Amino acid sequence: MEKFKNKDLEELRALIEERDHEKLSTFIGLFQPIDFAEMVSELDDTETAGLCALLEEDELASLMEQAGDKERIRIAKTLNDERLLSAMEYMQKDDIVDMLGDFPIGRRKQVIRLMKNSDRQIITNLLQYPEDSAGGLMTTDYIALREDFTVYDGLVKIREISPKTEMIETIYVINSARQLIGCIDLRKLLTAKRDTVIGTIMEDQVISVLPETDQEEAAHLVSRYDLNAIPVVSSSKQILGIITVDDVIDVIVEEYDEDMLQMAGVNAEENLESTWKESLRMRLPWLIVNLATAFLASFTVSLFQDTISKVVALSAVMTIISGMGGNAGTQTMSILVRALSQQDISWKDALRPLGKELVVGILNGAACGVVTSVVVYFMYHNIFLSLIVIMAMIGNLIVSAFFGFLVPVVLKKLHADPAVASSIFVTTATDVLGFFIFLGLASLFLPYIAAA
Repeated sequence: MEKFKNKDLEELRALIEERDHEKLSTFIGLFQPIDFAEMVSELDDTETAGLCALLEEDELASLMEQAGDKERIRIAKTLNDERLLSAMEYMQKDDIVDMLGDFPIGRRKQVIRLMKNSDRQIITNLLQYPEDSAGGLMTTDYIALREDFTVYDGLVKIREISPKTEMIETIYVINSARQLIGCIDLRKLLTAKRDTVIGTIMEDQVISVLPETDQEEAAHLVSRYDLNAIPVVSSSKQILGIITVDDVIDVIVEEYDEDMLQMAGVNAEENLESTWKESLRMRLPWLIVNLATAFLASFTVSLFQDTISKVVALSAVMTIISGMGGNAGTQTMSILVRALSQQDISWKDALRPLGKELVVGILNGAACGVVTSVVVYFMYHNIFLSLIVIMAMIGNLIVSAFFGFLVPVVLKKLHADPAVASSIFVTTATDVLGFFIFLGLASLFLPYIAAA
């Protein structure tokens, strides 16, 4: 198995021209499904249509399951409704829902109308949940056994339904009202005696989520408790579906990318294919906010114009102080944003790590301040300016530690995404207070600086 190369793409194009399904199937088998889907994304619409005409329904289903959202829609456009429905028979329900959610409303209704009654009901129910919720993420293809089944009865049932089930490692146990009451590992089931009642050997402590639960919280539970999947239950504990670990990985990657983009002031929905109008609409508001904070920092500097005019060296040194504070604040903020994405931190829990960050800020400030003061002394031969640099550097790194820690925690408590606005507030605090501390100390020691 290998990721495709340019020569592989050319070979695929040649096979499409030859219209030889047997050779094409052999070729597809050389690659992981995700790599083949990436290769197909390089084809134009005519080539994609030719490829889809050659694929069997199960191969087509695998391709659509692995393809990205936009590519999946492009593939679907080459298929008529009958062919699309045939391929959907081999697809997991959650993947079908993801794809239909991106369809134009007209075609979505048409495809759903043509589905079998049982499938139509499942798909319609899944479509009602928000895309970023546990309900929108779950699949209904799981194995649930009655608690009064024997091990033999359970294994017979598993053999019957497992070919259409996404995951069989964990078996869920329900009562007569379809309420989730436990789970059992397939290995344990295989090694138990045939006449053993499943309810007597199941684990009755099951981690589950409601369909309205945010997908990020569901992913955190899977990670925390090392689960293969997490069941989604109704308010009355009836099992509705499961979220598998592969979907959880997708959520983690998606949330990470979203947080990184938002920390940089870029909307998570923007990509290289966005129009200039979309990019402008997504970026400009953040730039306006940053511009407002820049004016605040500029106003702080203007308060000390007389001091700066008397000692011009201050204008060169103060940018070093504010820059170091911004970098240190970003370090602390990044650690907090990551920690908050994995768990909720209470005020009581925050005191100890906050103290640690303040100590680190003091030590980092002292180390960086000493290095900077030595350089400043050799540049300006002013010992008092060097002493001010040390004090200002320590003060600003304390500020950066405090706000880099506090801002994400406060935003989280206010139910705001700390990845979205933290950087703006932290940068503002380190710039404004960094300038104020440095220029304030310079004003106090002005007679000594100016005379040196």
